[in-house]
Amino acid sequence: MNIDAVLKDIYTQVQPLLAQGKVADYIPALANIDASTFGMAVTLNTGEFFGVGDYQNAFSIQSISKVFSFTLALRAYRQDLYQRVGREPSGDPFNSLVQLEYEAGIPRNPFINAGAIVVCDSLITHYANNQLNAFEQTLSFIRACCHDDSINFDQSVFESEMQYGYLNIALANLMKSFNNLDNDVDQVIKNYFQQCAVEMNCQQLSRAMLYLADHGSDPITGREFINGSQAKRINSLMLTCGHYDASGDFAFRVGLPGKSGVGGGIVAVIPGKMAIAVYSPALNKSGNSLAGTKALELFTTMTGLSIF
Repeated sequence: MNIDAVLKDIYTQVQPLLAQGKVADYIPALANIDASTFGMAVTLNTGEFFGVGDYQNAFSIQSISKVFSFTLALRAYRQDLYQRVGREPSGDPFNSLVQLEYEAGIPRNPFINAGAIVVCDSLITHYANNQLNAFEQTLSFIRACCHDDSINFDQSVFESEMQYGYLNIALANLMKSFNNLDNDVDQVIKNYFQQCAVEMNCQQLSRAMLYLADHGSDPITGREFINGSQAKRINSLMLTCGHYDASGDFAFRVGLPGKSGVGGGIVAVIPGKMAIAVYSPALNKSGNSLAGTKALELFTTMTGLSIF
């Protein structure tokens, strides 16, 4: 299989889509991003790498960060975590207050905003007596997964979200009213917005996701981050919940566990083989990268690689 040729073909095919969709302008710091940008990267479990387009352009990973924070929380709390956050697809927008109130402050899954906020809260409690706080632990974990200590967060994106993230703050306050947040709302929200503002490029993201393509261990270094059972659970939730209320459509079209972010990134995993990252900031109506989703659909169609 010539992955390099496949990526170049995909790059050509998605060009007409780059004029479609809309960037996440409700976060002012992301409003002026060049919507025509496109990059895609593949890292095999052997360490071999392939990239096309703007794969080295750093961008705000936003909700892709939820995969890393959920991994840490699952490692810390195991099954007990599910007492506070569910494992079902939401079927509603990723920031729905209505569903959260109806279900007594228990988010459907860790990949919608409310669920990720609960995960942040759990990590703040877990790391309360540690030298590094919860966000620093999450950032350290991302760096370890990527084997790259240069990764950091974008202060301007963080400040923009702190200033305009009213709906996420409302979600946190609503869960606090249902006693599903243990820590101060401002502290939890700050942690959540910091992790969303982490900046990475496609090459770094495809490298960082390899542990989910190898039963919880980095196939290149051999370092175990989680056990195989936990990796299975994370991949299953990425498949069913990783793209908000369009998760079923993504599973139907792409056929891989994946996670999107409103910064325009998407990651996907082929267990036992590779991890893939794509970046194109113009989003579809569900908040997922329009061209990125098509690129991943083309990749699995052209290579025959999916979990089905």
